[in-house]
Amino acid sequence: MMKKIPHRIYLTEEQMPKQWYNLRADMKELPAPMMNPATLRPATEEDLYPVFCKELAHQEMDDKTRYVPIPDEILEFYKMYRPSPLIRAYNLEKALGTPAKIYYKFEGNNTSGSHKLNSAVAQAYYAKKQGLKSLTTETGAGQWGTALAEACSFFGIPLTVFMVKASYEQKPFRKAIIQTFDANVIASPSNTTDAGRKILQENPETSGSLGCAISEAVEKAVTTPDCRYVLGSVLNQVLLHQSIIGLESKIAMESIGEYPDVIIGCAGGGSNLGGLIAPFMQDKLTGKANPRMVAVEPASCPSLTRGKYAYDFCDTGKITPMAKMYTLGCEFIPAPNHAGGLRYHGMSPVLSKLYHDGYMEAVAVQQTKVFNAATLFAKQETILPAPESAHAIYAAIEEALKCKETGEEKTILFGLTGTGYFDMTAYTSYLEGKMNDFIPTDEDLQKGFDKLPKIPGIQG
Repeated sequence: MMKKIPHRIYLTEEQMPKQWYNLRADMKELPAPMMNPATLRPATEEDLYPVFCKELAHQEMDDKTRYVPIPDEILEFYKMYRPSPLIRAYNLEKALGTPAKIYYKFEGNNTSGSHKLNSAVAQAYYAKKQGLKSLTTETGAGQWGTALAEACSFFGIPLTVFMVKASYEQKPFRKAIIQTFDANVIASPSNTTDAGRKILQENPETSGSLGCAISEAVEKAVTTPDCRYVLGSVLNQVLLHQSIIGLESKIAMESIGEYPDVIIGCAGGGSNLGGLIAPFMQDKLTGKANPRMVAVEPASCPSLTRGKYAYDFCDTGKITPMAKMYTLGCEFIPAPNHAGGLRYHGMSPVLSKLYHDGYMEAVAVQQTKVFNAATLFAKQETILPAPESAHAIYAAIEEALKCKETGEEKTILFGLTGTGYFDMTAYTSYLEGKMNDFIPTDEDLQKGFDKLPKIPGIQG
């Protein structure tokens, strides 16, 4: 008789990965290089030094090192909340009446309530090691700002967080917890930077965007001595740090004799999705296995499903390097929906390339459907999910219901990136029937596409 798989599978501290995995080392074709907007030539590692600390700039540009040792100081920090559990969703399976086996990797067991701390501690550590005096960043829903505030407080580094105005107003308690960890929080766009003032002059009533907040954070970093900017998603370095999610997931699944047929993650900039799929994508790229990978994004900000694969600025103020990615245009301002962490105009260049080359799928979902899935999941599994995470839950449920129709016993793995306890304004809106499903028209999106940068000989 087969031994029943436990509800929760925990690795020991000794089983926790000691290296991050760099997915780029196994890609058949690498993402196009970042472009320096001043020279319109590929950016060098040295070009990034005014913005990022040196070790992170190196990780950003390193396409060849397959495994990067995790420093002991970071491993010790990780042990406060890692390894995170892999959970079998027995109750959800029963409620759906599906033969599918549903697993989720739960990243909410820390104060930030999300996976973001995995990269925040690494970036704060490298900044401290370099002797930097302060850091700046942006945050959408607030998970990244909270995580970085925790990490900077631990290492004694002052932090300024530019928080997207829509989330700043929707989530006062996120602001409070960031301030609890001694960080300064500013609603973006603001009057504290040239980029913010320019955006407000053009659109005084704007609800802001991650692109706006990035512009302000980068400007403050490059104009402040011994200060650097750090980012919570999109970048190669962030996907590297987040690979610990997938590495732990794979070890845990192997321990119970399982391997996923379908891997699902919510997608905004790509940090959690890239981290979750990393070792499984390695298997796919090297021919060891062929799991399906599904990115789930909001229909209000559909960068993969309706965006253009093109070079674009990573920020609205056009002061960052340009990256080739699926983008809606750096000036696209998404609707102020409740999945604040998924309101970025572009997608990770690594994930964009994998999607473009057919290694991944993508779907866009309206937010009322997402909250239908979130509440069903909460009632069955007792965890209130973040709105961002609930996108993955929705797609996992859809896959499980397909198995119910076909009788297939597929193994589904999705990322539960965090908890929704700071998102009660969103849940209240949903429960009171006041939530709207905004979907941009083709004309709305074309405005952003029309302003994509021109690069002679590369992009007209």
